[in-house]
Amino acid sequence: MLISVVNHTNGRKQVQDDVLQKVIRAINRQIAEDFAPVWGMSATLRLEGRSTKRANEKSPSDLRGDAILYLLTSIKDADGTLGFHDLNAKGIPFGFVYTEISEKLNEPWTRTFSHEAMELIADPEANLLVMGPHPKQRRMVFHWFEMCDAVQTQHYEIDGVELSNFVLPLYFTGTRKIDEKGARNNFLGTPLASFGITAGGYIGFYDPRTHKQPTVFGPDEEVGKRRSAVKARARKTRRAARYSSFARRLKALQS
Repeated sequence: MLISVVNHTNGRKQVQDDVLQKVIRAINRQIAEDFAPVWGMSATLRLEGRSTKRANEKSPSDLRGDAILYLLTSIKDADGTLGFHDLNAKGIPFGFVYTEISEKLNEPWTRTFSHEAMELIADPEANLLVMGPHPKQRRMVFHWFEMCDAVQTQHYEIDGVELSNFVLPLYFTGTRKIDEKGARNNFLGTPLASFGITAGGYIGFYDPRTHKQPTVFGPDEEVGKRRSAVKARARKTRRAARYSSFARRLKALQS
C-alpha cells in the first residue's frame, strides 16, 4: 500500500515539509521494522505536493496513492477534504491528523500521525471487527480492529521522533482470564491482557444485544475521557465518518 501524505497545515502552527519528511522517514522505519514483521501488513508513506492551499473537492490531482493521510491544523479545515472524497475518491481510505488536537492533549502530533498510519494499514475502510469478551459482562461482543487505541498513551522514539505504541496479534486472540503463556500483546511489552486497556487508553466495540457502540476506558479514566472528548470534537475521524454514513443510509432505507 502507498499512503499519500498531504500537508494542509497553515498559519503560525504550520508544519514545514522538511520536518514532515523527517517524521515520514521515522514512521516508514516503524512500519518496516516493527509493525510489518508481526502483522504481515506493510505500507509506505510518501509526501505529495498540493494543488490548493486548503483541501477541497476540486483537487483530485492530490490523490496519488492507495490511501491518503492528511495533516491539518484544525478540525474546521476538514470539510473540504470530506467533500473531495465524496466527489472524487469514493472508497479510497483516508485519515486526518490535527495538530491543534495534539496540542490540547499536550503531546507531539507525530504520535497521532504514527497511530493513524498503522490503523490505515490494518483497517483501511474502518469497518473490521473482532469477536471478543465484553469488558464488563460475561458475554461476547465485536471489538473495533484498532491498532493503537488501547495503548495510545504509550510511545517510543525512532530517529528522535515520538511514535505510538501498538498492539500485537495476540491481543485479539485471548480471553478475559486466559492468555497464551508468555504472550506479548503490545510492541513495547508493557503489561496488557488480551482485549485490555492501558492507563489513559480506551477501546470501542459493537454490542449486538443493544446495537450500540460504547467506549470503555482503562485505568486513569479521567485522562482517557479527556483524550476521547478532545478527539470527539473532530467528529469526522475515519470510523466516525464511516458509521455515521452507514447509519444515515440505513435510516433512509427504513423510512
